[in-house]
Amino acid sequence: MAENLLLLGTIMTLDEVKLLIKASAAQMDALYGKTVFDEWAVISLAENRARVLAYVGPRNDDFLKNFANDLGSLRSELMDANYGVGDFAFARHGTGTSFEAFMVLGHAIYLICNNTSDSMDNIARDPRWLKAQVPFAELGDKLRPDPLLIVTDTQFFKK
Repeated sequence: MAENLLLLGTIMTLDEVKLLIKASAAQMDALYGKTVFDEWAVISLAENRARVLAYVGPRNDDFLKNFANDLGSLRSELMDANYGVGDFAFARHGTGTSFEAFMVLGHAIYLICNNTSDSMDNIARDPRWLKAQVPFAELGDKLRPDPLLIVTDTQFFKK
């Protein structure tokens, strides 16, 4: 799979993707008028093993420990092979630490987004959500031609 990605053209590094995510999150928050996702993580599920590649949020020590439970209703979506790089899904009823969204960043690599104090259903009820989700969709558009590829010298998240 990695060889095929290299043949397609350029690839994004983890640092480049983190900058894009932070910019997208800032735009979303500005358009929404408050924080949309207070927690996000770039994770790898390669070889049936969850690894955190980057994390921003209030649950530094508990994120990976609670990952399987917090995946909740997004679990079946995340494992759906029909999603390609840049595709995403939302879980409308996730609350608390249950994840609200994911985006495919590369082969078995995902962005997980969460609002630890509100549900996606409540967030989406606000009319400002329509504009706030545009930067999220644009993030996916930026990643489609240049997916994230983890290589042997990638620096992983450390506590």
